[in-house]
Amino acid sequence: MAAWKILRDFSYRRVISSTLGRSRHCFSSSSSSSSSSAAYAAPKIPHFSKRGRLLTGATTLGLVIATGAYVSTVDEATFCGWLFSATKLVNPFFALLDAEVAHTLAVSAAARGWVPREKRPDPAILGLEVWGRKFSNPLGLAAGFDKNAEAVEGLLGLGFGFVEVGSVTPVPQEGNPKPRIFRLRQEGAIINRCGFNSEGIVAVAKRLGAQHGKRKLDETSRTSSSPNDEVKAGGKAGPGILGVNIGKNKTSEDAAADYVQGVINVSSPNTPGLRMLQGRKQLKDLVKKVQAARDEMQWGEEGPPPLLVKIAPDLSKEDLEDIAAVAVALRLDGLIISNTTISRPDPVSKNPVAKETGGLSGKPLLSLSNNILKEMYLLTRGKIPLIGCGGISSGEDAYRKIRAGATLVQLYTAFAYGGPALIPQIKAELAECLERDGFKSIIEAVGADYR
Repeated sequence: MAAWKILRDFSYRRVISSTLGRSRHCFSSSSSSSSSSAAYAAPKIPHFSKRGRLLTGATTLGLVIATGAYVSTVDEATFCGWLFSATKLVNPFFALLDAEVAHTLAVSAAARGWVPREKRPDPAILGLEVWGRKFSNPLGLAAGFDKNAEAVEGLLGLGFGFVEVGSVTPVPQEGNPKPRIFRLRQEGAIINRCGFNSEGIVAVAKRLGAQHGKRKLDETSRTSSSPNDEVKAGGKAGPGILGVNIGKNKTSEDAAADYVQGVINVSSPNTPGLRMLQGRKQLKDLVKKVQAARDEMQWGEEGPPPLLVKIAPDLSKEDLEDIAAVAVALRLDGLIISNTTISRPDPVSKNPVAKETGGLSGKPLLSLSNNILKEMYLLTRGKIPLIGCGGISSGEDAYRKIRAGATLVQLYTAFAYGGPALIPQIKAELAECLERDGFKSIIEAVGADYR
């Protein structure tokens, strides 16, 4: 119940703090004492005449003024674009590091605000409302990147419409032995067998609670200073949406009890027996118990947070029919399609790394996940919001998922390779796709290929 209590207070609504996008630099200085060893003689400082000092100072001041004048002439949108483009320079450095080390550094950078902050409003055509909540754009970050909710503000500040943290387990667990993340760079893919490494629901709940308190304080001070300013959903200085992905502990014998403690992930290939929970009876029992736990809580004006189930792409037609039947019968709020795959489609199968055990994500998953997405859209007759996840690396990829039935979309692997610069690129490309085909909104395009 701890997770539901935090989510109740959190209300899935985030307001981005304007201070988090700024880099913090620490400078230290030290001076030698008068008793320093003579062996380390202080260097001679050249003498400058008074006129020379004045010229030097004037030159420096002139450079500062000139630089400031130049920057001031650059509009905010252009400067923001430069910052995002500049992050591409860091990508080769991360590529040299071990995959998990690079991942840890990336999360740490986002947590400290050492990433650009989106100052430009999202294209109006990308805005939509789902579950009574406004999204400035449909592009989200999938679970697995920020497993312990360390960098929510920084990641939302990058311009994602929503961020899903986790998977979070009820009690802390180390996950599988390292190495457990493997790059297939040429294929734009990753194989991971992390196994739900998590600090546990208590640590994550405390962290979200602290962030929530800070956000409320910032929101209060901002409102009191400018009461007439309208806060828009997402985009420039607006709130984003937070999702929490819950997974069961590896040694747990009672999956329902684990999931009741707070999207439901029954599809990771790296926890033994987890995918068995996608069967009709097991899934129905699980969803009913989690819904009951959620509905026991008192929520704010927006009501309880939506409950979604994340499914695998390696399902048979019968499995999909069972899941669709449960989702419709129990009025599930949504499905995330899909998790990683245990298959190794071409061209991945030819890569020696493909022999590693684990779930495959990235470009090779696009076609497989889109097929599952299409089937589930047809089986649910478009009655349930679907989040398309798997293989997105461009605005065209995101658009294909939306036309196949997705209301929202998520990415992860392409973000790991492309960095922050990929986010505004995908949003711009997606807006172009919609306009090109005559759609006036995201909702108009949802399921367009199969209506």
